Amino acid sequence: MLHKLPFELRIGWRYTRAGRSTRRNGFISFISGVSMLGIALGVAALIIVLSVMNGFQKEVRDRMLSVVSHIEIYALGGVALPDVSQTLTQARANPQVVGAAPFIAAQALLARGEDMKGVLVRGIDPALEPEVTDLATPGQQAVLQQLQAGGFGVVLGGELARSMGVRMGDVVTLVAPSGQVTPAGVVPRLKQMTVLGTFDSGHFEYDSTLALVHWQDAAKIFRLEGPTGVRLKLRDLHQAREVAQDLSDTLGSGFLVRDWTRQNRSWFAAVQVEKRMMFIILTLIVAVAAFNLVSTLVMTVTDKRADIAILRTLGASPASIMGIFMVQGAMVGVIGTGAGLLLGLGVAFNIDVIVPALEHLLGATFLPQDIYLISRMPSDPQRADIVPVALISLAMAFVATLYPSWRASQVNPAEALRYE
Repeated sequence: MLHKLPFELRIGWRYTRAGRSTRRNGFISFISGVSMLGIALGVAALIIVLSVMNGFQKEVRDRMLSVVSHIEIYALGGVALPDVSQTLTQARANPQVVGAAPFIAAQALLARGEDMKGVLVRGIDPALEPEVTDLATPGQQAVLQQLQAGGFGVVLGGELARSMGVRMGDVVTLVAPSGQVTPAGVVPRLKQMTVLGTFDSGHFEYDSTLALVHWQDAAKIFRLEGPTGVRLKLRDLHQAREVAQDLSDTLGSGFLVRDWTRQNRSWFAAVQVEKRMMFIILTLIVAVAAFNLVSTLVMTVTDKRADIAILRTLGASPASIMGIFMVQGAMVGVIGTGAGLLLGLGVAFNIDVIVPALEHLLGATFLPQDIYLISRMPSDPQRADIVPVALISLAMAFVATLYPSWRASQVNPAEALRYE
């Protein structure tokens, strides 16, 4: 089959395999192998690190979205929506919306004894809440269903309950920010509420500040005529910005429409910057390995000067000589990149098996659950990361072959054969 290949490919492949078994060729073969290994390890490291970062981002995003809905619609000024039913109907008319529920959002103080915490109070409709949040899982849905209008019960985040030392059945005092005007001055409005249970979303910010009550109870406490907003769940969370813009155009003025990416813009921007910097740093590893090809090919050109001269005297053009060594360098880049892709994807797709095995072998825990709230190493390989890594690796290997290949094409046959 090899004799049917172009001249440059056959000779380049032969040089890649190091040809004759001499000490010098053996050393060149070793250097070529090191270059392949370096490219493979660099590509694998890039894929593994980016996949793990994607996995962590997905874990945090999913836990965040178990509390924060995909889209939230507010009435401007923090007042109640003029017509909740109409807003729900208009929102559900969008084909991307699969769930909608009214809510009230307000800030207050929660007190028990001498302990007092600032909390975000969310008034919900227990019947519709499962449509828009993952908090209403089968295990916790029963807790949310205990929120009855007029019962003045509250469901606290797990971290908030633990920090205040409260358990189910305890009574806490909710202090509303707007007080009552009396002859003695402004007196804060207080309401005693019974803790019906707790929830744990896995996201510390919300588990330590969120308190869920029935929306009718929240309306009475904060003196509102009804829900202040509507929460929506989408068929595809990545379409949130487009759907939010469509809903904003449909609802018109008087409404504020926010999607989940804007509610946590700083966090997602920081993650993207960190991921981009890790990509650049790890790409340098691939660059170092790829440019090791320069030294490998320069040594190969020096060793093959007599062969180049003979090929030139037999009629080979400078372009053909250059093509031979470009093929050799490209082979190293392709083999190294291919091996790195196989290694990186193999580790990324099986990291849930590899990491526990390493923890068992070393007797260590890489992700203590009490610190990271994640007991396993997440991984999410994405084509958008893998394809650029492979293309950049191949491009670097190709660029590294240009100078040595050009230098080979400039070899003078008479000068090279003078001492042969």
